[in-house]
Amino acid sequence: MTINLVFIDASGQRREISSQEGRSLMEAATLSGVPGIDADCGGACACATCQVYVDPDWLSRLPAMSDGEANMLGFAANRQENSRLACQIRLAPELDGLTVTTPEFQF
Repeated sequence: MTINLVFIDASGQRREISSQEGRSLMEAATLSGVPGIDADCGGACACATCQVYVDPDWLSRLPAMSDGEANMLGFAANRQENSRLACQIRLAPELDGLTVTTPEFQF
């Protein structure tokens, strides 16, 4: 199934992409050339360079944050209440339309 996603960068530019169910949000972004998702560790939850701010309307639809993700976000610059690591969000049908913003420092 194709999942539609919206990325908004720190300047407000909106990018709509589509990706396949089962990929991570980070993979979808990097494969589509979305700026602001550096993914230095390649998705191993070891760097926090794929931090995104999840639109509040979507937070309850995401899977629970693992302890590893929470610990890694502890090192992330400008962490917010709605921060998540894109490498830890697996695309599923209930996330069709997911909207996230990339932090300014990753722009």
